[in-house]
Amino acid sequence: MQGAHLLRIPAMDCAVEEGEIRRVLEGFPEVRRLRFDLPGRVLAIDAPANAMGSIVGAIQGAGFKTETLSTPPREDDVARTQKAQLWRLIAALGVAVVAELLHFFAPEALAWKVLGMSVAAGAIALSGIAVLRKGLSALVRARLNINALMSVAVIGAFLIGQWPEAAMVMALYSLAELIEARSVERARNAITGLLALSPPQAEVRQPDGRWALQDAKRVPVGAIARVKPGERFALDGRVTAGQGAVDQSPVTGESIPVDKAPGDDVFAGTINQSGSLEFEVTKPATDTVLARIIHAVEEAQGRRAPTQRFVDRFAAVYTPAVFAMALAVALGTPLLLGWPWLAALYKALVLLVIACPCALVISTPVTVVSGLAAAARRGILVKGGVYLEEARKLRVIALDKTGTLTEGKPKLVAQRVLSDALPEEQVLRIASSLAGRSDHPVSRAVATGLRAAPLAVEDFGAELGRGVHGTIDGQPYVLGNHRWMHERGQCSGELEALLQEQESQGRTLSMLAGPDGVLALFAVADTTRETSKQAIAQLHALGVRSIMLTGDNPSTALAIARQVGIDDVRAHLLPQDKQKVVTELGASQPVGMVGDGVNDSPSLAAAAVGFSMGGAGTDTAKEAADVLIMNDDLRKVPETLRLSKKTYAVLWQNIGIALGIKAVFFVLAVFGSATMWMAVFADMGASLLVVFNGLRLLGGVKSRPHAREAADPRARQRPSVPAGGG
Repeated sequence: MQGAHLLRIPAMDCAVEEGEIRRVLEGFPEVRRLRFDLPGRVLAIDAPANAMGSIVGAIQGAGFKTETLSTPPREDDVARTQKAQLWRLIAALGVAVVAELLHFFAPEALAWKVLGMSVAAGAIALSGIAVLRKGLSALVRARLNINALMSVAVIGAFLIGQWPEAAMVMALYSLAELIEARSVERARNAITGLLALSPPQAEVRQPDGRWALQDAKRVPVGAIARVKPGERFALDGRVTAGQGAVDQSPVTGESIPVDKAPGDDVFAGTINQSGSLEFEVTKPATDTVLARIIHAVEEAQGRRAPTQRFVDRFAAVYTPAVFAMALAVALGTPLLLGWPWLAALYKALVLLVIACPCALVISTPVTVVSGLAAAARRGILVKGGVYLEEARKLRVIALDKTGTLTEGKPKLVAQRVLSDALPEEQVLRIASSLAGRSDHPVSRAVATGLRAAPLAVEDFGAELGRGVHGTIDGQPYVLGNHRWMHERGQCSGELEALLQEQESQGRTLSMLAGPDGVLALFAVADTTRETSKQAIAQLHALGVRSIMLTGDNPSTALAIARQVGIDDVRAHLLPQDKQKVVTELGASQPVGMVGDGVNDSPSLAAAAVGFSMGGAGTDTAKEAADVLIMNDDLRKVPETLRLSKKTYAVLWQNIGIALGIKAVFFVLAVFGSATMWMAVFADMGASLLVVFNGLRLLGGVKSRPHAREAADPRARQRPSVPAGGG
């Protein structure tokens, strides 16, 4: 986070402390964003400078000392600190083993007992001073957190003579905390690790014409850079020379390399697979598509998912409840069941160790961050864990037509010469010559589609709302629409029938006519994206209904809907009409919206989850949306829903693992023979299980539909247009 205030918090080394600090800062509206670096024990706060005094005071009031930093800690310094911490904990574990050996094999003499207790105390000092300090601070503030539970358990065990176990429990617990912190950081590094995809240097053309390597962060916009085959792009740009295939999967998730030629955009982090390419730098290193993805997902980590908020609330109640239960075992069982006081107290202490909600608290953030990272790797930019989790609930997806289901660019889709007065090649050259002189989108589509050698045009002119005219080889010609042909009296019954057939398919018609009649007919249409039909079929297979919302006319909308398999069509809609439809549908069921234009922004904001095209979408649409599809592939929408379902399943698997293991050991602690050793191993094992289960999301997520999805019969249903256009 550029411009953020950096605080070093020595006592912040696990997800528990992170959660406590988050809760403290939730009441500050000035805090725009938080970035936690647990290994470095650094918190970056994006907030106004005049609010930092009260923010720091709140953190310190929660029992966390802070130190202000001017620059982030270097990675090698953090690694060195972690390595030293690891060796210290290994040494503490060794000292604890010595304490156990003294307990079992040393004579029952006072001197040996004092020596054993001293060794155990040394192990606790090596591994647990920070835990004890945080635990006692929490107890003073009447906050029963994990550190408080462990502090009471270890001190209690030491006082009742179980000093070898107290030492071993503290050493194992601290080691487990370090492993957990590093595992959680691995999930976070799945995002920031994308930075490594962009090389630190770029080969840039110098003023004297030679090529030289230059720090990518110092390359100015407008500079010309070069990338050879097999190299990665260090910056975003536009190709100026050369042709080649580029692997864009790190940024857009596309599995097939994309051909690039002069005029095409290229992105930092992508790989040039063939041909040497020169490109003009269009964005500084801090504003590349890759950098913006990382920045957005870092922001998303601060928006907690509903399950994550539930777990935090549950843990806040669970820990005091367990403390009360342990107290009841320690005091109640001797009085009611006649248990020995020391045995009852020991069981209560075992209960406290088992009760540590580490696994429960850590289960949700590592899963959500892994899900966000998995989405980003596939070219799906989710702006928060809440949207990643909510996407699974969607039952209706509303889609804009132009630029979302279609390419948004008119193309010549049909042509027909209607007269044999001139050779066909000559007719097409005349039409192409007239169309090529116009800047109207329909004329440009005709000229691009025909690609005929141009002829000289004299007396060229345009008629607003009708078409263009000109003289070629001494003969006057017009290239115009249906209305103009009708006004010229050149529409026969046979031609009208042909025009009606084409217009029923949603096509825009342009006709070439001479003095003696219409010579040729050209049909232009906005073509559907190749992936639209597959995306709709996949949505249907997931049980999600599709609906088109468009401002276009019903005939064009129906034609596109038939091609892609849309269930329902609402046409002739203004932006506020689209928003109204989404709001009305959302009153009874969760609705998603997919769009790309400024006119889609109100409905994107009104939807439970809004999806915007990351490439073709306008800035306004991207800002209003909750999910960006980086390569404009509509199939990423059902893929997001599948990832959401998988993330939600893993979240509850982790909660089940954490609570299930603890429930078993609760019973063993009270009615069986569970020891503190067993308790700490159970807690450590549960924590590591949920971490590794959450990290599974970083693996493959199916993006290809099953055969039954592609063949869903509902994808071929005839769509309907409600009366009044919705």
